[in-house]
Parts: sequence; C-alpha cells; structure tokens
Amino acid sequence: MTAPDTIVLIHGFWVTPRSWEGWKAYYEAKGFTVHTPGYPGFEGEVEALRADPTPIADLTVEAIANHLDEFIGSLDTPTKPILMGHSAGGTFLQLMLDRGHGSAAVALNSAPVEGVLVTPWSQLKSVFPVVKNPANHHRAVGLSFEEWTYAFTNTYTEEESRHFYDRYHIPASGRVLIDSVLANVQPGHQDAWVDFSNPNRVPLLFLSGSEDHIMPPAVQASNAKHYKGEGTVTEHETYDGRPHLMVAGPGWEEIADRALEWALAHATSNVTSA
Repeated sequence: MTAPDTIVLIHGFWVTPRSWEGWKAYYEAKGFTVHTPGYPGFEGEVEALRADPTPIADLTVEAIANHLDEFIGSLDTPTKPILMGHSAGGTFLQLMLDRGHGSAAVALNSAPVEGVLVTPWSQLKSVFPVVKNPANHHRAVGLSFEEWTYAFTNTYTEEESRHFYDRYHIPASGRVLIDSVLANVQPGHQDAWVDFSNPNRVPLLFLSGSEDHIMPPAVQASNAKHYKGEGTVTEHETYDGRPHLMVAGPGWEEIADRALEWALAHATSNVTSA
C-alpha cells in the first residue's frame, strides 16, 4: 500500500492556522505536503482578524465543516491525507471522518462532538468568558491574557504564555461556542453530530495533555468510548504535564512525532476518487 504523503492540520478556536507553524515546517522537512486550512473568512492573518473580527462573529459549525469538506475533497493526492486537529479542530476532524475523509486521524486536546456529556469544572471556567453573556452569541469574544493563560498555557512560564498570546490569540465565535454548549439539550441532531457506529470511519487517536484545563483528558476519553463502529480503531493517550496548547511550547516535537508515527502505522489503503 502507498503511504499517505499529505497531512491536513485543522486549528481550533482563539487561534488561526499560524498555531500549526512549527508542525507544518517540521513535517515538511520530513518530505510531507502539509496544509493548514483556515475557517471561512480567515484569509487574513492574526493581526487582521484582531483588527476586524467580523468574519469570526459570523461563523457557524456548518459553515466551517462545509468549508473544510470542500477543501479536503479538492486535494489532488494518490491516497487520502492524514488529518490532525487541535481543540475545536478535533471536533471538525471528527466531522470530516464521518464524511469519509482521511486515511488516519489524530485529535489533540480535542473538543467533543455532540453526545459527549463530560463537562469538567475547569472547562466551564475556561469558556465562561464567552457563555456567561447570551449577547455574545452574535459577537467575537477574546480572552484576556489571564484567561488565556488559564485555558491554554497554564504549565508554561509567563514569558512563554505572553509570547503565544501575542502571536496566536484572536477572538472566538460566541455563536459556535454557545451553540456547542446547548447542542446536547436541543432536540434532534445538531451540526456537531457524528455517527458513532459508522463502520467506515478511519483509525482515530486522541492525544490529551494531563494539565489541560479547557479540554481535560476526561473529555477525550469519553469521546473515544462513544465510538462503536464495527472494525474501527479508536485509541486515547495522555501526556503528563502538558497544557491545552501542547502543539506549541517546550517538547511539542515529541507529540508531533507520536502523532505521525501512529497515523502512518494505522493509515488505511483508501485511495482518492480523483
């Protein structure tokens, strides 16, 4: 079988594709073609989205998912790409797998899909700046440096946290976050629903940081246990001492190596339709 030579990295909320800059260069140096698609309207850089967050305020789960679906489906590759997603990018990664994309996938400190009911206190505290005000449903809402440090970089030095805050932080969509919180109490399937019994879903690894406040390991463990598709592979591993932003900061290369090693070892032989 031909090994995948393309990797797609999906970012989460409060950051842009720039948060993958280390991984992109690292994997490209190993000979892979690496794509870091942004959400619709994220054509500008971090500084532009801070100056005008209108594209963020207008986001919906459906719009992001459809945008990623179209992007991944347009790739001209001999085999389906490896997919990796961080935080909310892990949710969108799971939506893409349910739509038939990918040869293998790794979700890092992933936000859950619909139906995962574990909600640790630290998670509630991390997203409270957004969900506390219903009016934020129509806004892009940023984090203060203190809120960012608690949610993203709680094991890093203040200097490291400040560097990542200045380089990566943007506001997040209040609409998407509030709708995600309400998804499990709304009737019927919402936009972040996947078929946990889908037998055609490719292998999926969840990687967690033990000190993650916004998406603690219990969230990924519960998410992984929901998958029941016959013959599918779903695994979960935890890295001690890592915060939410473990795609950056000291030692991220170890995690990138493990993610790639696992994905290549478990990649299916699915070929593209092109």
